[in-house]
Amino acid sequence: MNRREFLTVLAAANAAGLLLPGAGLARAEAAAEAVYDAPAFGNVSLLHITDCHAQLKPIHFREPSVNLGIGGMAGRVPHLVGSRLLEHFNLKAGSREAYAYSCLDFENLAGLYGKVGGFAHLATLVKRVRANRPGALLLDGGDTWQGSGTALWTQGQDMVEAAKLLGVDIMTLHWECTYGQDRVKEIAEKDFAGKIEIVAQNIKTADFGDDVFKPYTLRDVNGVKVAVIGQAFPYTPIANPRYMVADWTFGIREEEMQATVDAARAAGAAVVVVLSHNGMDVDLKMASRVRGIDAILGGHTHDGMPAPSIVANPGGKTLVTNAGSNGKFLGVLDLQVTGGRVADFRYRLMPVFATLLPADPEMDALITRVRAPYEARLGETLAVTEGTLYRRGNFNGSFDQLILDALMAEKDAEIAFSPGFRWGTTLLPGQPITMENLLDQTAITYPYVTLNRMTGEQIKTVLEDVCDNLFNPDPYYQQGGDMVRVGGLSYACDPAAPAGRRIQDMTLNGQPLEASKSYKVAGWAPVAEEAKAAGGEPVWDLVARHLRARKTVAPPQLNLPTLKGVDGNPGLAA
Repeated sequence: MNRREFLTVLAAANAAGLLLPGAGLARAEAAAEAVYDAPAFGNVSLLHITDCHAQLKPIHFREPSVNLGIGGMAGRVPHLVGSRLLEHFNLKAGSREAYAYSCLDFENLAGLYGKVGGFAHLATLVKRVRANRPGALLLDGGDTWQGSGTALWTQGQDMVEAAKLLGVDIMTLHWECTYGQDRVKEIAEKDFAGKIEIVAQNIKTADFGDDVFKPYTLRDVNGVKVAVIGQAFPYTPIANPRYMVADWTFGIREEEMQATVDAARAAGAAVVVVLSHNGMDVDLKMASRVRGIDAILGGHTHDGMPAPSIVANPGGKTLVTNAGSNGKFLGVLDLQVTGGRVADFRYRLMPVFATLLPADPEMDALITRVRAPYEARLGETLAVTEGTLYRRGNFNGSFDQLILDALMAEKDAEIAFSPGFRWGTTLLPGQPITMENLLDQTAITYPYVTLNRMTGEQIKTVLEDVCDNLFNPDPYYQQGGDMVRVGGLSYACDPAAPAGRRIQDMTLNGQPLEASKSYKVAGWAPVAEEAKAAGGEPVWDLVARHLRARKTVAPPQLNLPTLKGVDGNPGLAA
C-alpha cells in the first residue's frame, strides 16, 4: 500500500464515518501523514510487534503511573513515567504522542484521540510501511495468542489466523505456552508450516536438552543475510504452570545465546537480531554482556519506548528496543548494512491510532468471522463504570481492585490476592463493563478461584517473594510482572531494601498481622497442578456475578502500599 493508495483508503474511511468525529478528511490526512510518514532507509528493514495479548479490536490502554527502577535501573528507561518520560523523549504534553506513551491526562486525551490498536488498523499500517521496504521482515515477540475471550475459547486459533494474514514471518513465545506444549507444537507444525517460524534458543527438552524449536533462522533480505535468534520468556515454568510445559526447560541461557550468535555469524550473517521476550531490564543486561548482537527487539514488560537504548559491550554496541503491548505500536528498524556490518540505522515506534488508520478490509472480515460465534456472550453488559478502570502499574490498578473487592465479597475473605499481570485493557468513565472487558483481564487457561487459610508469616513470604521478582537488583532474577495485588491487607514497601525486608508494617483492619495467626485468603490463577485437579470456579464467573448485582461501579479505592525510599524516583508520577 503506497502513499496514494493509503490516502484513497483514508478518504473512503472518512466518508464512511470511520475516522475521528469532526476531524474532516484534510485534518485526518495531515495527522496521518505526520504520524506515519516514515521514509525508507538502508537495505534491511525489520518490523516488530509484541505482547498483543489477543486484542483484535481497537481498545483504550492507559500506560503506567508507577514503573519504579531501583538501584542501577533508577532514572533510566524503561523506568520513566509521566512528565519525566515526556521530557526524556522530547514529547509535548497533550500531544497525540504523549497520549500514546504516558498516563498523563489520560481520560481527556482518550476522548480527543480515540482508541488504539486493532489488527485491521495494524494491518493497514504494516502494508503502508512495507510498501517501500522490499523484503521487510515482520517479527512477533510473543504473548499474541492469549488475552481475550475468543483466544481462550479457540485455543489461540483466532490469533493464529490473524498473524498469518498480517504477514508475520518469525515469532517467539511466552503466554502461548499456557495452552500446553502439545497445542504449541500443533500450531507450529501445522498452522504455521511454511508461513511463520517459531524460534527460541532457550527452550530445550527436559530429558536430553535438545532444541524444541530452531534457535535462530537465517533470512536473505535484499542480498543481506539476517539472523533472527529467538529468546522465549525464561521463567515460563515458574510464572505459569509447570505442568503445561512439563517436557520443556527454559532459562536465560546467556552462554548458549553467545554460542548461537557466534554460530549465526559463522553461517554468514551480516546482521544478528534477537527477538526477545526477556523483559527490557534483562535485555539491557544481556546486551552489555553478549557480543555480536546488532539489536534486541524486546517484549514482555510492555514498555513502549519511542527510541532505542544503545548499549556498549566488549564486541561493540547493541540497540535495545521494546514495542509496548496490546497491538498499540509497530516498531520499524531500518538498517544500512555495508561491507558485512551494520553501518547506520533509523528507528521509529509508531502508535497505531485507530482514528487515523482505516481498517484493512480483509483483516476486518477475518475478525468479524472469528468473533461471530461469540458476539452475544462477549457483548453482555455486566455493569457500568463511573471511573476509569485500568490495570497497568507496579502495585495496583482500578480493574485489579475491582477483582479483589469481588473476591473478598463473594468468598467472605479477609484478604485477597490477584496476580500482577501487565495485560488488560482500559475502560473510561461511563462505559459499560461487558463480559469481553472482564475477559480481557482474566482470560487464562488456569482461572480457578481459591480460598485458603494462610498464616501471617506465609502471607509475608508470598509478598516478599513477588516483590523480589520485581525489584531484585540483578535483572536476571526479575520475572517481569508487577507486584501481586492485595485486597484488605495494608502494608509498606521499601523496594530498595534487601530481600526479605522489603515488606513492612502489615496490618488488617488497623491491627498488626500476627505471624502465627491464620487468615482467610481468596485468590485466583494458581500455578500448582494440585489446584487444577481441585478445580474451582473460573474467576470471570465470580466477578461477573458480583458486577451483575451491583449494576454500577464507583471508582474503586485503590489499596496501595506505603512506599519508602522512592521520593523523587522518575518511575513514580507526581
